[in-house]
Amino acid sequence: MSKTLVIGASGQIGQLITKTLVETEEDARALVRDKSKLDHLEDSDLEIVEADLEGDFSHAFDGIDNVIFVAGSGGSTGADKTLLIDLWAAKKAVDYAKAANVKQFIMVSSIGADDPEAIESDIKPYLVAKHMADQYLMASGVPFTIVRPGPLTNEKGQGKITIKRPNSREEMAIPRADVAKSVLFILSKDDLNGKIFELFGGTYDVDNVLV
Repeated sequence: MSKTLVIGASGQIGQLITKTLVETEEDARALVRDKSKLDHLEDSDLEIVEADLEGDFSHAFDGIDNVIFVAGSGGSTGADKTLLIDLWAAKKAVDYAKAANVKQFIMVSSIGADDPEAIESDIKPYLVAKHMADQYLMASGVPFTIVRPGPLTNEKGQGKITIKRPNSREEMAIPRADVAKSVLFILSKDDLNGKIFELFGGTYDVDNVLV
């Protein structure tokens, strides 16, 4: 059985992914800065590794086959944390994954990361960081899939998405639960390496769209 490392497992999407991996009895390792944030999973067989993404976390990759990078600096931090987490920590994760010969690296990026110049907003530093991290992964030689969800909501997931970019920003929103479901579907496939998907709330089943 392959083993999956979830980087950013204490975040909102990360917790959804990790919880599902535990429930489906997949072999998983959660990388978090503070393991108390996963106390609700303490009675499971989940392996939890504490590490600061601003430091060396290469030990978390021992025996790992798949990586899901869903870490983020958060909306309340400044450009410094965006640079250190969304770009530099992602770059280090790619390097560690390459050294560990992982079979699959799923990067949770963001809509707009393809062309940060096209968006004038306060989140431009975040999009630049995501863009550079994506580019680094794509050039690394590590087998990858990149997902770029639209604006995230906490609405109940429906398992319905579209990968066709809507015309209005309001239609681009997607529940975090549906992003998590999409990532887990990608994890279950071995033929989606090298693909980049934009994700939005829609009317199509995940397994009929992500091909």
